[in-house]
Amino acid sequence: MFDSVRASVNETLAEITEAGLFKPERVIGSPQSASVTVSGGGRAGEVLNFCANNYLGLADHPAVVAAAKEALDRWGYGMASVRFICGTQDVHKELEARLSAFLGQEDTILYSSCFDANGGVFETLLDERDAVISDALNHASIIDGIRLCKATRKRYANRDMAELEQQLKETQDARRRLIVTDGVFSMDGYVAPLREICDLADRYDAMVMVDDSHAVGFVGPGGRGTPELHGVMDRVDIITGTLGKALGGASGGYVAARREIVALLRQRSRPYLFSNSLAPVIAAASLTVLDLLETSHELRERLRANTALFRSAMTGAGFEILPGDHPIAPVMIGDAAKAGRLAELLLERGVYVIGFSYPVVPSGQARIRVQLSAAHSTEDVERVVAAFIDARAALEA
Repeated sequence: MFDSVRASVNETLAEITEAGLFKPERVIGSPQSASVTVSGGGRAGEVLNFCANNYLGLADHPAVVAAAKEALDRWGYGMASVRFICGTQDVHKELEARLSAFLGQEDTILYSSCFDANGGVFETLLDERDAVISDALNHASIIDGIRLCKATRKRYANRDMAELEQQLKETQDARRRLIVTDGVFSMDGYVAPLREICDLADRYDAMVMVDDSHAVGFVGPGGRGTPELHGVMDRVDIITGTLGKALGGASGGYVAARREIVALLRQRSRPYLFSNSLAPVIAAASLTVLDLLETSHELRERLRANTALFRSAMTGAGFEILPGDHPIAPVMIGDAAKAGRLAELLLERGVYVIGFSYPVVPSGQARIRVQLSAAHSTEDVERVVAAFIDARAALEA
């Protein structure tokens, strides 16, 4: 059968390549860290890593690694089951309780990824009598999750509160309404205006859901994410997030929400009911991550300092950086081919970054998304700025 399909698949791959949109995968031969060993792509060997979601540098933190090793001996490698059959251990329940307390929510349910968490919320809570109102730049997992439900679907322009209010007015006949937004938009580093969103939700009797994957751990005074940053922790009804970014960088996701919502998800959410339990080693290591976050501000402060230094130095060198103070710092290039070439030149200079272009970002807004980490030293940040300056000169020569 595939022989009749092969030619058309190869045509599609060729079109992707010709458009400059093919995404190669570089092979890393070392732990995820501030520096990694890569092969291929113009340079092999150790390079500075400025494109990981390892915001707090915990992916290879000694305490986290030690906790994972101990957990393997105590809890085993995997559960080989879903939660409601025989896939729940004490460590899963403990992590759910700790996440609930950390995020200021009543209960939490674990998933194998945040993609699954977002895929399991909408179909469970909403049907054809309801409406979901989504920010236009929300993550693909939110978009796909919404597609699974039968609710009326509305979209508002990124962070546009006037358009959100208009969509709320147009859906007042719905039984339930759910506003959903990223806490931080991953391609831009922009933060959602949660206080204004919650004010509109109160005015029009709607629920609020936030995917805070690019915020929990380091945004807000205690690292509790964008609801803490905006002082609305008690006004957000549903928080989804990942354990695969700042919280250790492995895998796993969660929904932290009102008690009744979590109870219903345990009974009806398909990605939860039909997917294997989160590996116990990840659950146990995540508990150590929360210990680190709750007992010290050092990593968050180092991340903020690195972010401020990079943004200031790059702006001073004449690069266009999207405004903000998030460690996602997009260096705007515009042309897709130039962004890809600049990334190659940076790799040759010992800096690992990735160029993003359409359809990941809007056409004509290609960029290199630099991501800072607490694992980077001041010297690392200064080196990457110097590499950008040198690579730009080579690109323009």
